[in-house]
Amino acid sequence: MHPSVHARNNPNKPAVIVAETGETVSFGELDAASNRAAQLFRAHGLKHEDVVAFMCENTPHYYGLTWGAQRSGLRYVCISSRLTQDETDYILSNSGAKMLIVSASLKNAALALTTQIERYSIGGEIDGWPTIEAELAKMPATPIADERAGVDMLYSSGTTGRPKGVRVPLPEDPSIEGTNTLVMLANMAFGINENSIYLSPAPLYHAAPLRWSMTVQKLGGTVVLMKKFDDEGALAAIEKYRCNSGQFVPTHFVRMLKLPADVRQKYDLSSMKVAIHAAAPISIPVKQAMIDWWGPVLFEYYAGSEGNGMTFASSADWLAHPGTVGRAVSGTVHILGEDNETELAVGEEGGVYFEGEGSFEYHDDPEKTKASRNSKGWTTLGDVGKLDADGFLYLTDRKSFMIISGGVNIYPQEIENHLVTHPKVADVAVVGGPHEEWGEEVIAVIQPANMADVSEEFREELNAYAREKLSGVKIPRRIDFMEALPRHDTGKLYKRLLRDQYWEQAKAKNNG
Repeated sequence: MHPSVHARNNPNKPAVIVAETGETVSFGELDAASNRAAQLFRAHGLKHEDVVAFMCENTPHYYGLTWGAQRSGLRYVCISSRLTQDETDYILSNSGAKMLIVSASLKNAALALTTQIERYSIGGEIDGWPTIEAELAKMPATPIADERAGVDMLYSSGTTGRPKGVRVPLPEDPSIEGTNTLVMLANMAFGINENSIYLSPAPLYHAAPLRWSMTVQKLGGTVVLMKKFDDEGALAAIEKYRCNSGQFVPTHFVRMLKLPADVRQKYDLSSMKVAIHAAAPISIPVKQAMIDWWGPVLFEYYAGSEGNGMTFASSADWLAHPGTVGRAVSGTVHILGEDNETELAVGEEGGVYFEGEGSFEYHDDPEKTKASRNSKGWTTLGDVGKLDADGFLYLTDRKSFMIISGGVNIYPQEIENHLVTHPKVADVAVVGGPHEEWGEEVIAVIQPANMADVSEEFREELNAYAREKLSGVKIPRRIDFMEALPRHDTGKLYKRLLRDQYWEQAKAKNNG
């Protein structure tokens, strides 16, 4: 299916509703907007396989652009509004984008860019830039003559280094109505269809919100798009629009759970039947609390922008296997040793590899591409985990986040999962900092729910709380506080930034 099909059959049905304002774009309007975008891309010389870039905040008009690129056979790069000027310029250059469209609200970031490229603003004016609305208005709302299915080309959020562009082949089936694994999973595993009212609270420039919400529109459902996530606002949107499905990240759950009990209880959430989550680790107590609150409607998957495999776990699966991210529904999971070749036994921790799914490469980076696969062609996202006897996967952490202290390998995820359950903690990141004797020490960076709580007594309270569940080597040797952690809107932490600060401080001290 494709939104154009629903535009023909049910043109007045809402394709997207803005949660905060009620602004609505129908399937008929979405189809016309995407046709105009496709006509514009062709009028400006963009052909099959060419690249167009969008750096936009959440707006219902985002979909007109992405569907326009999809039906033009283009690769469309959706750029985070949180990246630095250098990172954004790198993505534009690395991807080979020929056109850039930027939200006017991001004017300052847009004007700082140095890459020479055809550029437009959307939703207002940027000095010296034409508006995309004026250009689109000149275009016919009819399909282009050479429609062909395109595909997104998304970049990692840069949490551990330079953003990596994931380049996959254009679909073998050139039809814009072609299906894929995500469409089948959404329909068969989650029951998403034309009756779905789907809450999308995260930024559309990230893979999961973009792909899932476009999949909902493929199937004829309505997307309720939040401009920006707000904990109580999400509950209000579920009640107001009778949302029956949605996609979240664990930090959304943590923030909603920490609302006062009377706030959580005043909203009718009974319409919600499918709450999908992924993108970041979730602690067992947080997920259990969400199931206790919303019922067994949580569905988890593990996958990446690379599309190299996927695992899936229903609430029933998870309750029977607490902590799992599911069994493989796409590809075959293998756990490999340090040589990336030797298969490990059930219960042993090692690198998580997928066998048998679609190919990908990191654009213009053969070294990263090579490092992501072994001699058999199995591919990894860089995570560490284990399988149980029933084939359920459990993630330990990302290999790049591992702390080596006194020769002991320590994964921060377990520490973070425990500390975030403290009632006075809003968020936490654990990184390795330099230590003269041990090489690295465990540092916990805490975002308190209330900065007024910061004190030596609170530090001691957190230390005692850590000792309740964690072994001695995992107890933070240092606890620092930040008003807000550098967390991506998709839930991922910029751990590289935190870790680098400690190592740079130590280097400066030694040089001084």
